[in-house]
Amino acid sequence: MTETPIQTAATTFEHNMLREIHEQPAAIERTLAHYVDGSIFREGAFGSSADIFRGHKDIVIAASGSSRHAGLAAEIMLEDAAGLSVDVEYASEYICRTTNTKRDPAVLVVSQSGETGDTLAALREAILRGHPTLAVTNVQNSSMMQEASVALPTLAGVERAIPATKSFTTQLVVLRLLSLYAAQSRDVLHREELAKQLALLAALPALVARQLDGWQQRLSDIADIYYDAKTFLFLGRGIHYAIAREGALKLKESSYIHAEGYPTGELKHGPNALVSDDVPLVIIATVDRGDTESVLRYEKTISLITDMRAQGAKIIALSNTGDETVRALASHVIEVEETDEYLLPICEVVPLQLFAYFMALRNGVDVDRPRNLVKSVVRE
Repeated sequence: MTETPIQTAATTFEHNMLREIHEQPAAIERTLAHYVDGSIFREGAFGSSADIFRGHKDIVIAASGSSRHAGLAAEIMLEDAAGLSVDVEYASEYICRTTNTKRDPAVLVVSQSGETGDTLAALREAILRGHPTLAVTNVQNSSMMQEASVALPTLAGVERAIPATKSFTTQLVVLRLLSLYAAQSRDVLHREELAKQLALLAALPALVARQLDGWQQRLSDIADIYYDAKTFLFLGRGIHYAIAREGALKLKESSYIHAEGYPTGELKHGPNALVSDDVPLVIIATVDRGDTESVLRYEKTISLITDMRAQGAKIIALSNTGDETVRALASHVIEVEETDEYLLPICEVVPLQLFAYFMALRNGVDVDRPRNLVKSVVRE
């Protein structure tokens, strides 16, 4: 099928998915502006969230698909920043379980459209159970935004390609902001630290923008090498496990290539049986040198990469710019500029989106409209 080129500003893109990948810096900037004013949060931007976080230490996140992966990242953000206890449920499973009624959690739903059938059903079930609810969505007049106790919009703009790109990264931004707001509400975050974290977020659009062209060329080249692989294993530790899951999902839905995301440390507990010349590994090996837990994660990841190299595995690694240790071990390296541990996932997922895009092109897939998928799954 002949594609009509898509134009945005002075740039022409062959597909909506690629255009929307490149729109992410602007989408992140819009989202930040909605919630942040300099070094403080905008008055009223988070509705009654403060009361909810002060009154409920337990949080249940219900979501599906890419939005659930954003929820997995949010679990770590909320627990680490605010000391909350967070469970992440598949939205489709939430309404089939009654165990959560023994507690009194707040329920946070995440959805691109705000109309996802399973997630909307989970929201309505939470309301019936008497739980306060929060909704993060990209459509301001959607059902979830109207029915939840607190509506938290992303400002990605209209997303036409079926694979989620800018809607996912703006979800991560809102959820990071929400974790900091929860910490402030619970009096566990000093004003100086909040200002520091908001400054790092403010720098994020430019950080992503200046790496985009390099990532695009690099991932195009890597796709030329791996386009005929049938299975990939994506690996990440901690908050980066969510990005491994998202990278695997993006590859599956965009290019029809099988992929699975695992916690890095779980590879040797079964999945290693799959590792061979025909099953490449995509390993997230970035690090925030100012975070001791991030450094530990990195060191353990390097140990696993070393073992996999000795085993003869093909390794595509995401690493910090200039990391010679990873470069010496991996088959191919995608470099990501260092930033805060909780913002690295936003940078990491963009090259994985590009990998999925170029792998789809190499395999002749209509990347904007993959088979059997729709933008919003409105039926349960």
